[in-house]
Amino acid sequence: MNRRTTLRTLAAAALLAALPAFAAVEVAGVKFDDSITLAGQPLKLNGAGVRTKVIFKVYAAGLYLTEKKTTVPEVLAVAGPRRVAITMLREVSSDDFGKAFLEGLNANTSKEERSKILPQITKFGEVFAQTPALKKGDQLSLDWTPNEGTQCYLNGKKLGELMPDQAFYNAVLRIWLGDKPVDSSLKPALLGEK
Repeated sequence: MNRRTTLRTLAAAALLAALPAFAAVEVAGVKFDDSITLAGQPLKLNGAGVRTKVIFKVYAAGLYLTEKKTTVPEVLAVAGPRRVAITMLREVSSDDFGKAFLEGLNANTSKEERSKILPQITKFGEVFAQTPALKKGDQLSLDWTPNEGTQCYLNGKKLGELMPDQAFYNAVLRIWLGDKPVDSSLKPALLGEK
């Protein structure tokens, strides 16, 4: 390469590096932005994947954190806001979704842990009772905001009450990230291993 070509290449690389990144990760046709803002703080997509049951793709999920983490203890210890973003890939009744939620929670928490967060588990169950079904394309967000709590949104609309205990949010995260995750291929995807 001659000097002029080298300078042009370096100038082009510098220009590209200066452009903001608007890239998105696509999973099963669902796009997850590389970054979002929650409670005034930027969050990065830690990982995204698909929840499959038997052979059916149920939903695509993305985990957003203030900084990327690769282990479950690191994810659970994040001090800032967090989001689990879910886009439904098929219709699921609220009964089935609620039942899967409870099974995942029970499999990944002790009886003692569940007793401490029982009021919030009950409130969360009531959230699903408000909606007869989650339809294909519906977007569910589970947000944790420090000093406030967990808030659930369906298609951008608040569902249910704010649940204040971080132990509850961490118990919900363990549905996907615990020792017995609901989908063993989704866990490494959310941890950014795929």
